[in-house]
Amino acid sequence: MDKSFKLKDKIFIWLAEFIILLIMRIIYMTCKKEFIGKPVGQKACVVLFWHGKIAMLPFVFKKWWINKQAKVIISDHKDGQIVSGVSASFGIGTIRGSSSKGAVKALLQALKEIKSGTDVVITPDGPRGPRHSVSDGCVIIPQKTKSDLVILNYNASKFWQFKSWDGMILPKPFSKITYTISEPFSVQDMSMDEAKIFISQKMQEFAS
Repeated sequence: MDKSFKLKDKIFIWLAEFIILLIMRIIYMTCKKEFIGKPVGQKACVVLFWHGKIAMLPFVFKKWWINKQAKVIISDHKDGQIVSGVSASFGIGTIRGSSSKGAVKALLQALKEIKSGTDVVITPDGPRGPRHSVSDGCVIIPQKTKSDLVILNYNASKFWQFKSWDGMILPKPFSKITYTISEPFSVQDMSMDEAKIFISQKMQEFAS
């Protein structure tokens, strides 16, 4: 944990991680699960999912990431530290930084991770929206590294939807969760605007 956090912040973060993981695992254990798609290949790729689906997606990394590492880009803020701790429980690494803070540092590390064979995971509309927007990093990283993108999503037969900016979806216990992963696709040779529109369309289609 970041040494710059005060003791009360560290206690809050630890408690938040514990409660979030407990809720996630209870929901996952009580739900029926269906997985549609194939595990990712060994070539490094950029993985995308909407911020509103962040709650239950960490579970798929033990299903579809076989003998392969993934790291998610998260903010440098306190809430980012909570996400980092939760992600670590699933064997998912982190790259700290966002469009508002540490963007260049995060971008350079993401490029380095891809080149070393590690998948980079991005919530295109994170960490603060607007909802279902697509950040420049979703285009820059795959184009600079000549890597493909894949999309993750889940839908639930019964769920709560929070009145947060991202409209977060949390499945209800004893519902059915259907996880999906797309086929790899490319945005090479597209302009920034073309690529962002293309990614947005692919994600909206895949999440429907």
